[in-house]
Amino acid sequence: MTTTIPRASAILCAARTLAAKLLLAVPINRAALSEAMTESAGGNDAAGAWEQRDSFEALEVSLSLAIPELVGRMDVSAAISTLEALARELPTHTVRSEDQIQFQQFSTPPALARLAVHLARLSSDDVLLEPSAGTGIIASLAKGAAKDLILNELEPTRADLLEAVFPGTKVYRHDGAKLSALLSGTEQPSVILMNPPFSVSQSRGEDQNTAARHLRAALDHLLPGGRIVAIMPDWFSPSARYEETFRRTLEGARVVLSLRLDKGGYAKHGTGIAVRVLVIDKVPGEIGVSTINRGSVGELFAALPTVPLRAPLRDPTPSAAPRPKLSLFRSVKTGPARPVIVRAPKTNDVRPVSYEVLAEPAAMGEQRGVYADYRPSRVVIAEAGEHPTHLVESAAMASIAAPKPNYVPSLPERTVTARLLSAAQLETVIYAGEAWSRDLHGRFSHPAGEVALKEDPEGKLYRTGFFLGDGTGAGKGRQAAACILDQWLKGNRRHIWISKNAPLLEDAQRDWTAIGGLPSDILELSRWKIGEEITAPEGILFVPYGTLRSSRVEDTRLDQIVRWAGEDFEGVIVFDEAHEMGGVAGGEGALGQKQGSLQGIAGVLLQNTLPRARVLYASATGASDVNNLAYAVRLGLWGPGTAFATREQFISEIRDGGIAAMELVARDLKASGLYLARALSFAGVEYDILRHDLTSEQIAVYDTYCEAWTIIHQNLEAALELTGIVDGLENKTLNSGAKAAARSRFEGTKQRFFGQVLLSLKLPSIYPAIDEHLGEEDSVVVQLVSTAESILNRRLDELEPAEREALDIAYDCKEYVVDYLTRAFPTRQMEEYKDELGDVRSRPMWDEAGNPVHNPQAEAARADLIEHICAMPPIPTALDALLEHYGVTAVAEVTGRSKRLVRDGSGQQRLESRSPRTNLAETTAFMTGAKRILVFSDAGGTGRSYHASLDAKNQQRRVHFLLEPGWRADRAIQGLGRTHRTHQACPPLFRPVTTDCKGEARFTSTIARRLDALGALTRGQRQTGGQGMFDASDNLESIYAKHALHDWYGLLATAKLKSTTLSEFQRMSGLALTDQDGILREDLPPIQRWLNRILAMKIAVQNAIFDEFLTLVETRVSAAKEAGTFDIGVETVAVEACEVLSDTVIRTDPVTGATSHLLELSLTQRRKVLSLERVLKMASYEEQPLFLRNDKSGKVALGIAAPSHMDEEGHMIRRYELVRPLRSEYLRADRLDESAWEPITKYTFSALWDEEYAADESQLVTETVYLATGLLLPIWGALPKEDLTVNRIVDKSGASWLGRHVHDLYVDATLEKLGVARKAQTDPAEIAAAVLGGGTWKAAHPLNFTIRTSRVNGSRRIEIVDAEAARIPELKAKGCFTEIIAYKTRVFVPLDRVEAIISGIAGRA
Repeated sequence: MTTTIPRASAILCAARTLAAKLLLAVPINRAALSEAMTESAGGNDAAGAWEQRDSFEALEVSLSLAIPELVGRMDVSAAISTLEALARELPTHTVRSEDQIQFQQFSTPPALARLAVHLARLSSDDVLLEPSAGTGIIASLAKGAAKDLILNELEPTRADLLEAVFPGTKVYRHDGAKLSALLSGTEQPSVILMNPPFSVSQSRGEDQNTAARHLRAALDHLLPGGRIVAIMPDWFSPSARYEETFRRTLEGARVVLSLRLDKGGYAKHGTGIAVRVLVIDKVPGEIGVSTINRGSVGELFAALPTVPLRAPLRDPTPSAAPRPKLSLFRSVKTGPARPVIVRAPKTNDVRPVSYEVLAEPAAMGEQRGVYADYRPSRVVIAEAGEHPTHLVESAAMASIAAPKPNYVPSLPERTVTARLLSAAQLETVIYAGEAWSRDLHGRFSHPAGEVALKEDPEGKLYRTGFFLGDGTGAGKGRQAAACILDQWLKGNRRHIWISKNAPLLEDAQRDWTAIGGLPSDILELSRWKIGEEITAPEGILFVPYGTLRSSRVEDTRLDQIVRWAGEDFEGVIVFDEAHEMGGVAGGEGALGQKQGSLQGIAGVLLQNTLPRARVLYASATGASDVNNLAYAVRLGLWGPGTAFATREQFISEIRDGGIAAMELVARDLKASGLYLARALSFAGVEYDILRHDLTSEQIAVYDTYCEAWTIIHQNLEAALELTGIVDGLENKTLNSGAKAAARSRFEGTKQRFFGQVLLSLKLPSIYPAIDEHLGEEDSVVVQLVSTAESILNRRLDELEPAEREALDIAYDCKEYVVDYLTRAFPTRQMEEYKDELGDVRSRPMWDEAGNPVHNPQAEAARADLIEHICAMPPIPTALDALLEHYGVTAVAEVTGRSKRLVRDGSGQQRLESRSPRTNLAETTAFMTGAKRILVFSDAGGTGRSYHASLDAKNQQRRVHFLLEPGWRADRAIQGLGRTHRTHQACPPLFRPVTTDCKGEARFTSTIARRLDALGALTRGQRQTGGQGMFDASDNLESIYAKHALHDWYGLLATAKLKSTTLSEFQRMSGLALTDQDGILREDLPPIQRWLNRILAMKIAVQNAIFDEFLTLVETRVSAAKEAGTFDIGVETVAVEACEVLSDTVIRTDPVTGATSHLLELSLTQRRKVLSLERVLKMASYEEQPLFLRNDKSGKVALGIAAPSHMDEEGHMIRRYELVRPLRSEYLRADRLDESAWEPITKYTFSALWDEEYAADESQLVTETVYLATGLLLPIWGALPKEDLTVNRIVDKSGASWLGRHVHDLYVDATLEKLGVARKAQTDPAEIAAAVLGGGTWKAAHPLNFTIRTSRVNGSRRIEIVDAEAARIPELKAKGCFTEIIAYKTRVFVPLDRVEAIISGIAGRA
């Protein structure tokens, strides 16, 4: 019969055997442990008599038995050294039992236990408690130094062992987190030594705050004045993330010493955790002290200052105080009566917002540059106040009046009388309510599985939406809350508020409570799991965009929201930061067509599923591309009743109209009452560009990396050949997809890398600039995009477990290059094959076993490149460099990264986790002045305010450094709005940071190009997009820059540039500019590719290239401005005088009453004449300029080479552009000799040009133009597509007219399409002149033919198209002639009688 020995008895017996060996200095290994346990348990572990974990328990108990005798007589230093040496000789714990995992059993290492006892400064009067005593190592070292010992251990076996090891000592078996309650009434300890479980609680299971709960319970049970020495998890510190937990846990106590043992302390316990040792006295005081950090207990002890003395113990019994008599009729507190302050009662009744509707629009505010002072154009709200900060709107928008509203909102009267909402904000509530009072044209159904609505006569009516486009800081959140409150007070109490991320919930609550709501009214969707029903009967459901798109197999968040809202939902849906849905329509990406964004699709589906919802879009940057307006389905921009049948047609035609057409969208929406876009005035805002001039050392570093990238590029091209992606012998691409992917990744990585390099190179100027502003009592805000978290993640993933214990990561921008080489450099071998057309192609090769084959030479080249790159100088990342320079205690970081490396007091790196709550704490630290530097990225900055708010403690002026604008124009500008907002003590100073590296223009160019579209679509005027930060000249992707680049290529090919040669440029850039015959290619690289390649050239070379290029751009732009063809969007035409000859109303909107007009204007203006200086400068850029004089007229012209044309047979036709003082014209090169133009000397040319200039400049010219004004989008389809110019005509008196130009030729056809009779006939002579100038004229009924310019056999002719056969004799009688071409009779007008014949035909019409 086998006898089962109790587990605790077996462990204790084995422990005594092992203790004897320890005292005799007999080595203990795994075999000794097994032998002792087998003997004590009466069997081996294979038979189940004991478990391996039991042997390690026996080892720990043996230490408790032997240690007092081993080190009891040693001083502390010797004892710690002995115990550390002993621990190194003992076996490592390799097995963890289920109990150990469940109870978090990590016994205290002996040396650490001895240090804890030393820190307690025990005396013979102390009562010592160990709340999680484990196997008793701490207790064994402290037993003789204290009067009494109290132990507590929850795990039964360990509790049994403690009772055996410490006979006569009281051993409790309670949850340490509840000790203060469970030991109430027992003797309170004066000292507590504790090593609590870190993350598992008996009652809560996994709980990160377990250790904090144990410590709080211990503090509550400790005598006042007593001391605790606590071994705590590494996270337990006053960091931004855990500051609140740390403070609450230690409330009423003082931290007198803080130590940190790095990750080697528990190595023998099979784990690498770092721990903190806190010495805490139970007296009020400071809890934030500096931490001593070391790698071992011995090092910690050696670094210790004198251990602070203990505080005197106090009696825990409070002195008796007279208790107040309790009464049901008065407060518990008694005392002298306080004076009662009597105030007049404040009423806050809900009442209609009264306002006056103006019959005539208010006068336009004073214009300053492209902005005008804002005023509500149609309403006067007498009781409302002005906006706290001055508002403006673009001059183009200010010239448009909103329609007369009828809607009257109802709000608590104090929102008006107490100025909780300004007049401008109340105007939003009025017009939003007005928009929601009507429906979109037509009825629609929503087919299942589709995103778009379908027109359906039996479908549902959809309520019109409203777009609030106010600039950042103008109070969009409060206006959205007011729109909801208006509906809320009408009994409509279910609403949806969608925002960018979860932390913005607090912003929504702030805005809602500011006008009288309760925080509890706003319901966070995350309170309900996906799939659950939302049980709240009413409220404002707060949903981040990321949550809106989330789904599981069984349910989606979208469906969950729709079920709560109900099909008859009529509440408000606020799409805050609505541009986050901008990708709903997808579009063209770098590698082809992109799918629509999920969150954009979810937002549109929500609108389509709830047809009666009141949709409010809110965004300062609604769209930087017309395609990104696709989410705004409730504005009626396309569909029934509009000029655009579909969204696709709307996007296509507005794009065709260019920036000018985009500007029209915003203005028309305002005229329809669906859009308001005000912005904070930038009066007082200062701009000061911080330019960093690169030092010679920095230039050397940059140039070194340029050479490296040139080598990488050359190796890339070689690798493409080696792997069979291209055929080098035939110069043929075999796998276009692989080649495009390789080059795309290469260029993308290069751009990111040099962007980071430039950021890093700016730091030497950033630091002193920040220091200067801090010294001037300013607070500093730094805006950037890159956080380099991806680099950190990759580095952490590559570390071995041992390396993670002692972090030493020095990552820099080279990681981008190495990561590209490792992941994307082409090494995969391709095999050739013939496709279905018989063309040779290549595809990835596999071996017989199905493994991919790699090219060894390409792999060797990659290895050499990595070795070369890793040996180059480091380039620190800007964010971490700023944190390292100023320290995390001085810099508030508000970014999207979830972790970062920081250095503790000892200089040791540690990994710090971050959460959205961390961003909130950091923002608070900045706004209270605890930190005066804030660094934010787009991911962390959305919706946040960092301005000098009058409500904030820190009201210092903000100095906003735009260190890295990034690629998103809207995000860059929104970032600037974080420091310039309403209700601020002072406006900020904006400081864009740049260098003298001309290649940096690559980044500002992209921003500038997108800002044009952003300003056009959101402010109705392109110049407002950059808010003064970027100039039109920054846009190197304009049509003028593209033409200038073509000129530059030509000059390079003819060796006329000083910056570089053709062969050298091709080598450095990797661009092929010539064909195999050495002739300049027709398909030259586009400007984006050219700009990318320039960035990776040496500083001196790229600066020289840019100087030449920008000179050519300036030439093109200046010439365009002088010729009057410069594309400035809303083109302002300054005239001497303007007279309205006729005003025809061509459409009246049936809903708003807004009208569209066709104005006939007589303009008197001076002629625009090209100066001699300008034309000679144009000639200087030509290889062979032609100075010409016409023998017949005596007029002069400059002949310059023009782009070639191709005839119908595919032959190239060389042409010349003849530049004349008043106009330009083109002539075929082969016909120049046959013409009347004769060459003259430059001297003669100059004299004759000056004569023409003087004669023409003084002349006043009067012309008649037609302008379509008013609401234009509804009639867009009727307006001629041949001319998309939008003009703002301003005369000397200041009067202005804004509208789309309609050429004389198209007036009749336009009016005919709109069903309007023309009041006056067009002058036939004007028609003839227009046709000769290249225009088209459509003859009215009954003629019904068109006269236009055609090209026949390479020559220009005037042709009559679609003439009825019966009218051909009549036309021939008027002087026309016919010609049969391709079996078709065509009618032409002789060129020498064009004016007379067309005048006759037009007069007949």
